[in-house]
Amino acid sequence: ELQSYLDRLVERYETPAFIDEDPISIPHAFDDPADQAVIGLYAALLAWGRRDVMLRKLEELCERMDYAPDHFVRSFDLDRDADALDGFVHRTFQPADFRYFLRSLQRLYREGDGLRGAFQGQDAGAAIIHFREAFFQPPHPLRTQKHVSDPRKNSACKRLNMFLRWMVRQDRQGVDLGLWDHLQPHQLSLPLDVHSARVARRLGLLQRRTTDWKAVREVDAALRRLDSQDPVRYDFALFGLGIFEAF
Repeated sequence: ELQSYLDRLVERYETPAFIDEDPISIPHAFDDPADQAVIGLYAALLAWGRRDVMLRKLEELCERMDYAPDHFVRSFDLDRDADALDGFVHRTFQPADFRYFLRSLQRLYREGDGLRGAFQGQDAGAAIIHFREAFFQPPHPLRTQKHVSDPRKNSACKRLNMFLRWMVRQDRQGVDLGLWDHLQPHQLSLPLDVHSARVARRLGLLQRRTTDWKAVREVDAALRRLDSQDPVRYDFALFGLGIFEAF
């Protein structure tokens, strides 16, 4: 009964209309998968605060990158392109963080397989840890670490799990992007936040009171019992209930 109920909600919310006011609209605005991956990471990691403000800041970021995020990252030169960073702030994300993100992403592309190669592991948690270790390998401001969550510190890693959902899932409705195939949908974890956690508790999918990585693992296990191959598709149902239906 619960599975049938959630399946109906997924059908209701996993539609192209979902894209318009969601941060996934930012990578959807680009055609090149390389651009989608780069701007998708920024869109996911800056997806907090008021939604309208966040979307405006992401649109500003696209403009600063001359609407070519992959080329901007690969070719960025601090002396030549410093003006592109001036004044870009979103809540606690400051120009110093912007500079480090660019330098670190450049290194990932020059020395490895870019973003795709940085997310490696048997599941989402391992992939996030691998990315974080690769991303923070060069010297960096300690303040920048707070923008990339760590499951080893029991963070729920909502934004990075959301990014992986975008990159890995390829749904029939065309919401998620499905750019990467080295990870599979069954390896993903739910992008758990206060809204989806509240709904999951009311539905009996989650008992843990703290919204952390242990809670993510608990709700992952419950959702895999409903769909072992694509459990995070229920993110649309939990999100829809929590935001649109005041559940």
